[in-house]
Amino acid sequence: MKYAKNILETIGNTPLVKLNKVTQGIDALVLAKVETFNPGNSVKDRMAVKMIEDAEADGRLKPGGTIIEGTSGNTGMGLALAAIVKGYKLICVISDKQSKEKMDILRAVGAKVVVCPTDVEPTDPRSYYSVSKKLAEETPNAWYVNQYDNPSNAIAHYEQTGPEIWEQTEGKITHFVVGVGTGGTISGVAKYLKERNPNIKCWGIDTYGSVFKKYHETGIFDENEIYSYITEGIGEDILPKNVDFSLIDGFTKVTDKDAAVYTRKLALEEGIFVGNSAGAAIKGLLQLKDEFKPDDVVVVLFHDSGSRYVGKMFNDDWMRERGFLDEEITTARDLIKEHEDKPLVIARTEELVSHAIERLRKYKISQIPVIDTNGFAGSLDETDLFRAYVEDKDIAEKPIREVMGKPYPVVQANTPVDEISKHINKDNQAVLVDLGNGRHHIITKHDIISAIK
Repeated sequence: MKYAKNILETIGNTPLVKLNKVTQGIDALVLAKVETFNPGNSVKDRMAVKMIEDAEADGRLKPGGTIIEGTSGNTGMGLALAAIVKGYKLICVISDKQSKEKMDILRAVGAKVVVCPTDVEPTDPRSYYSVSKKLAEETPNAWYVNQYDNPSNAIAHYEQTGPEIWEQTEGKITHFVVGVGTGGTISGVAKYLKERNPNIKCWGIDTYGSVFKKYHETGIFDENEIYSYITEGIGEDILPKNVDFSLIDGFTKVTDKDAAVYTRKLALEEGIFVGNSAGAAIKGLLQLKDEFKPDDVVVVLFHDSGSRYVGKMFNDDWMRERGFLDEEITTARDLIKEHEDKPLVIARTEELVSHAIERLRKYKISQIPVIDTNGFAGSLDETDLFRAYVEDKDIAEKPIREVMGKPYPVVQANTPVDEISKHINKDNQAVLVDLGNGRHHIITKHDIISAIK
């Protein structure tokens, strides 16, 4: 009988799959190393087990111990599988930008999850680097993994991923392209491949908000390059020891939007349901197309599964909120179509200003049309209300008609966006859209800005 003694024995030997549609325009054979076939659905299974086994061998991890790691989710999953099989406890420290799916999956496989803020310095005591170290110091019989600086991370890919790619391509690989986070994958694979053929080029995919590309090109660690970004699993605001820049031939940066859009393209055009860093890798590959010749064999590695991003890149509302969906917005109706069914929030001339203020708070809005028995009679804007309050502290108990401004202009549903923009200025913060049958909706400056691509 042929079977694995436990789930850890199924790690590795993931397939290479030819890409066809998303790589049109590239004059080379492009093959994807699809790491979602690992049991934890990511490339991180490989190094998670290697790091644990090496720590067991030299006594850093003792029987019944607690494994502690700062992770974007995937390493945590690999560690969790090994912890289950080997009998360890696991605490995963994760940043709040990671998807809810990742957090739920970690809890489902027995990990305790500690969530930390993303937008803090690495040295901040609240950062997931600092929290991980502190928990390791305070927890009895604990081992802090530190995948960023742990050499077993890169060694796993030197021993496993690199040889697999070499054998699967029969040594014909000319380029390796992969997102860079901890650096273990690119450094381990690149070391193995370049030992076999020094002419193989290894390219790293970076993201805006990360320091890798500039540091590789200039040797300068520029803190001005560091800012919050959405793309998960790649880029860093530190220089992990596992990133061996001498093995990397170059970096290309990919925007959050392009990474998200190409993640969806992979599912729709190739039937490969993978995560956010895979979308970044494909867009980066397209940006590098001038590097490839017709006879080249390019291998791009896909880190993890799309199932961890169902509430993000694969959710239309999430994409739309960030302006990542390329929808045609040309008329007033296009601007409001996502909330056209919601009733227009209004105030009446004889109500008290306090009622309008309460509505602004409740619905988190900045402008309210004011009506009387004849129709639209005026408008209220939070900025105007604030000015009126500075002049008269009793303003809240006065009728709205005493402080309201002019009525908002009314436009038809088919009015072009450019025409609507002309109506909005410092004296007029919104327009009303006539939807027919007595129904109206409001368009604010925010709506127009959100529609800018």
